[in-house]
This record gives sequence, structure tokens and C-alpha cells, in this order.
Amino acid sequence: MSIIDQHLPVFNLTPPLIPPASPPCAGWAIAETHPNLLRSCNFDKTATGGIIGFEAFIIAGWIASFFVLARFKDKIWQRYAIMAIGVFIFEFFTSPMWNNHKLGPWAYVYQDVSWILTIGWSALILTTVILVDHFFARLREWQRFGLYLALLTGLVFIFEAIVIGLGIRHYAPEVGEVLSGYHLFNVPVEGLYYIPVFMALVISFYKYWSLVLDDELVAPVKRRRWLGSFIVAVLGVFLFELMIEPMVINANLPGWSYIYRDVSLIMTGMWVVLIWLAIYVVDRLFIQLDLVKRFVLYLGLVGLLVLPIEAWFINQGYRLYGPSATANFTGFQVIAANVPVEVAFAVPLYLALVIAFIRYWEINLGSRA
Repeated sequence: MSIIDQHLPVFNLTPPLIPPASPPCAGWAIAETHPNLLRSCNFDKTATGGIIGFEAFIIAGWIASFFVLARFKDKIWQRYAIMAIGVFIFEFFTSPMWNNHKLGPWAYVYQDVSWILTIGWSALILTTVILVDHFFARLREWQRFGLYLALLTGLVFIFEAIVIGLGIRHYAPEVGEVLSGYHLFNVPVEGLYYIPVFMALVISFYKYWSLVLDDELVAPVKRRRWLGSFIVAVLGVFLFELMIEPMVINANLPGWSYIYRDVSLIMTGMWVVLIWLAIYVVDRLFIQLDLVKRFVLYLGLVGLLVLPIEAWFINQGYRLYGPSATANFTGFQVIAANVPVEVAFAVPLYLALVIAFIRYWEINLGSRA
């Protein structure tokens, strides 16, 4: 039995490929007024005293950080907005992988995605980034980036242990199937991988848009570092694909193409090439445009290429979403593509993080060319 055969039964992948979706889940307000309508929203929102105290601590720390960080950096509100958008995109896209319960009905903005956790992670990440940049300004960008990841991995482990201990955080069955069972401070040891990937994507997103916020002059690169650029693209796509592997699987592909569990060289390689080439084409033809306009073109061009291909893979049975993901599908489909609207919406979210990661590091490579 191949590694992919061993993996498939976990998801009960009998036809139809995309199980019937649960009714729409549009946030806590609708869930409270129509409790029988929204299966995916009907989780325990009752906050304990300890959880309310934890939420108050997060909000107080978030407010205090504005005053502290303003001493080291300008435009703090704008920087928080950028960081929060990056964190929210990640949380929204990966929400089927883990659940956040018992935070109180006031804490949710969509299903079990919580604004309190979003501002908490944003405050923690932004504070670390700004302080490291200030006190270790002489280090090179990649050295400071490594320091961000090292510090934040330890800090996030502590806070993850707290939310697990309080009964807030739970993992989807698909995630539980791939965990080893070993824990560190009550957190699965796999967090040593998941947390740095989360941080790398979100921090790169923040760093890219900080170039726009700070009006940084990004000069056109005369000599493109092809190998370095391609390696960055491979890392950005592969690491993210490996992380979301429990949420969606690649089936019925040649056995030799599977790198780890159901992560396929064919699927991942195709996304790498499409994204990398689209970025190159936009930079080649529209180098005179600023970073914002080019980013929109990256997202639009790659989205136009990726969505129909993803739809074909889904309809042909090569791309299968697990029950935790399909439980949140509304049942509405993109008519032309014949895929759930959630898939079409997820594509630009995924691309926004990955493209920002690739472009930020390409810009850094180019600045040293």
C-alpha cells in the first residue's frame, strides 16, 4: 500500500468528491439568532472567568503596545492594520484546521475566527519585529528575520499552551491524524514547524507592504537572480502546501510524485512555476508601476491561471477537501468553474500571502545584486 493509500481513508473520500455543504455561516450574530440554521457556527461560545481575564489581558496588552512601539516607529496604526490583515488572512484561510471555542459571542467575526486572537497575534508579532529591527539594526535582513522566527516560536508556543489549557484551542480531526502525539508545553511538537511558517508568511506580508507605507524606493533590478528567485518561490509554495496538507489532499496522482504524505511534486511544482512566471511577466512588462499596482496585477494574473486549474483538479478527483473544510461550505458554487465559492475566495487569500513572501525576498535579493 502506498503512502497516499494509507492517508486517504482518514478523510472518507467516497463520492461525491465535495460533500454536501452545511448552510451558510456568516458570523456569531446570525448564529445566535438562527441556532438551528448554522451547523458550523453551533460551537460552545460560553466564556469562563479565566478566558475573559485572558481576553482582557490581550486587549490591554494590545493597547499598551501602541504607546510603547510609537517610541520606536512611526505610523503605528497603519503598521498594525497591515499586520492584522496578514494574520487575519492566514487565520481565515486555515480556519478549518483548528477551532477557537469559548471566547464569548462577542469575540467572533466569522465562524470561529476571533478578532481578539487576531489582535493578540498581531501585537505579539509587530512588537517583536519592531524591537528587533531597532535593537539589532546592524544585522542583515535575513539575520533579523531568523531572529524574529526564533523569538516568536518560543513566545507563540507559550501563548498556544495557554489557549489550549484554557480550552479555547482544539484541532480538527484531520490535523489530529497527522500529529505525532508528542507535546512540548502541552503544544504538539509539530508547532515547531507550523509556527515558523505562519510567522514567515505573515511577517513577509507585513514587510512587503511596509515598503509601500514607508515610500521605499525599490529600483528596477538590472540583473535578475534567477536561481535565488526560484528557490524563494519553491520555499514559499512548498512550506505552505505542507502546512495545509491536512485540510486538502492530492489524490490519484502518480506514486513517484508524492514527496511527503499527499504533497505532490506535480501539484506543488505547477503552482511554483505559475506563480514565479506570472511575477516575472508582470515585472517585465509593468516595471514602471509601483508596488501596489504590480501586486494587484500579480494577484489578478495568477488568480486567473490558478482558479480554472484548481477547478479542473477538483472536478477530476485530483484535489479533495477534507470534511472540516467542506463542513463550512455554503453550497454556492462558481457557475463557470463548478467549484464552491469558498475555494474561489480562498485562492486570492493564499496567493496574497505567498506572493508577498516571494516578492519581499526577491526585492531583498535584488538589493544585493
